Amino acid sequence: MAAGDREPTMPMMKDLHRTIRLLYTGQSRNARRFRYGLIAFDALSIVYFLATAALPTTPTMTALNTGLGLLILLDLAARFWISDNLRRELTRIYTLADIVVVASLLLAPLLTENLAFLRVLRGLRLIHAYHLLRDLRRESLFFRRHEDAILAAVNLFVFIFVTTSLVFVLAFDEAAGIGGYIDALYFTVATLTTTGFGDITMTTPGGKLLSVFIMVVGVALFVQLARAIFQPSKIKYKCPECGLNRHEPDAIHCKHCGEPLKIETEGETGT
Repeated sequence: MAAGDREPTMPMMKDLHRTIRLLYTGQSRNARRFRYGLIAFDALSIVYFLATAALPTTPTMTALNTGLGLLILLDLAARFWISDNLRRELTRIYTLADIVVVASLLLAPLLTENLAFLRVLRGLRLIHAYHLLRDLRRESLFFRRHEDAILAAVNLFVFIFVTTSLVFVLAFDEAAGIGGYIDALYFTVATLTTTGFGDITMTTPGGKLLSVFIMVVGVALFVQLARAIFQPSKIKYKCPECGLNRHEPDAIHCKHCGEPLKIETEGETGT
């Protein structure tokens, strides 16, 4: 009886595995909609984490955090299940961020420390989601033209709010609320731009080292964004012959080797 029960179970599991894999990696309209749904969920979760980072915990917020944690855990488990290389999946930065976020959401009711800043790491998934980038490159000419600037802006945005949350946790009491979080954001931006008004300062050795980190990394990210905005626009498309992956939007041949290119454009048809 037990053996008979197992026989129909295996094909069902294989079908489920195949369905989930197609949703995460397939090219169908349903697969793309599913992945865009995941991206929308990520974006909404980021907004929620930022909006509630400085708010006192309530039973309603705890229940919502637990629900979000379970949804993220389900997505994480699905990615592990369909992965061909589990070790590589575990070392990806957005996977590690998800693990930290799930732990902070599900274990927070058992802890007394303020771990809200850890949830902001969820934003790293928006930067490194391979399937999102692939779909946007294929379907959005605007993204292909401005990919470097968009990614640089997202990098800077996430850095600012991750470090703001660190500053809030290190320098302000949880009771400081939204006002304290705004002060932490003000300090982060003033430090990042090296303005240094001096009305809010970090006095501990750890705080001073964090300020140095914000200045060094933040300025580099800001310069990267400025360079991406003002440098000539190029599209990321790998030449099949020499591998050059940056070309002018209207290029028909690789400027390095002369290989014909087939860069997708809007409103034009090939002959």
